Amino acid sequence: MRLATRADGTRDGQLVLVDTAQQRCAAVPQIARTLQAALDDWPALAPRLHARQQALEATAWSGAERFDATACRAPLPRAYQWADASVYRNHARLIYQWRREPIPPRYEDEPLVYQGGSDVMLGPSEHIVARDEAHGIDLEAEIAVITTDVPMGTSAEAALDCIALVVLLNDVSLRGLIPAELARGFGFYQSKPASSFAPLALTTAALGEHWRGGMLHLPVHIELNGQWFGHPDAGQETVFHFGQILAHLARTRRLSAGSIVGAGTISNADPACGNACITEARVRQMLAGVPDEDLHPYLKHGDRVRLEVRDGQGHSLFGAIDQRVVVQSAMDE
Repeated sequence: MRLATRADGTRDGQLVLVDTAQQRCAAVPQIARTLQAALDDWPALAPRLHARQQALEATAWSGAERFDATACRAPLPRAYQWADASVYRNHARLIYQWRREPIPPRYEDEPLVYQGGSDVMLGPSEHIVARDEAHGIDLEAEIAVITTDVPMGTSAEAALDCIALVVLLNDVSLRGLIPAELARGFGFYQSKPASSFAPLALTTAALGEHWRGGMLHLPVHIELNGQWFGHPDAGQETVFHFGQILAHLARTRRLSAGSIVGAGTISNADPACGNACITEARVRQMLAGVPDEDLHPYLKHGDRVRLEVRDGQGHSLFGAIDQRVVVQSAMDE
């Protein structure tokens, strides 16, 4: 199934089913008005949503409405939880070099995670709004899952069955604020503004052969201002899969249906794959001897970020995140 949340003037939007071509959609208020309502009773409602999709496909989506990705909110415009891991070895290697710190002990023994803000999640076309370019505005291309209820103490294998949907997101970071925040020993907050999501949330069944071993195995295509920036494969060079991340999070507590859990910034060691965040590009440049004044700049007012996952035939799976950066200090000048 392919699900999206259409803006309708309410806080949580309207749940719609979307066809494979991303041309038609249909609301399903008789089943669930919102995605969170569907997740709250996923074992009972997912089969009904699937049956409705099959009925629409049988009639070539006759009577369905035109699908407009730009009218979509994030699949969950607000969520009960947003937790993010860091499972890509190369990203850890480069980021901790940037921070001039060793990789944390036991990095490969148990997932490294933090809990972010989930009260505001941005849609695919909403602006990245920042207060000041000096904060070092960075993108981070990630894959995440949306869960059903995850019992406390669940195993990694059982946790895979608690994945309802898979999503693509841009986990924006303010790099200029991170060092001072982390130095205080209490984690991210101001340095992690709202994340942005592609319009579609897909079931693992809809991903087919591209979902295996608890991960999505496809590259994420990243463009900055219309120029190629990277295409790292989301299923390569990882320390843990999503089942292991969820089991780690549920070790001492259960997770509520509608929790969003990320695997961290996608990163491949091969420089030909490019980068999924600007900081990685800058560290690679520094290691190559590029002087500081020539390093890749962080995002500025008016910059455009585009993220998309395409299958082997070039079809977009989640739709695109296509957004511009708006810096309030630049608007005041």
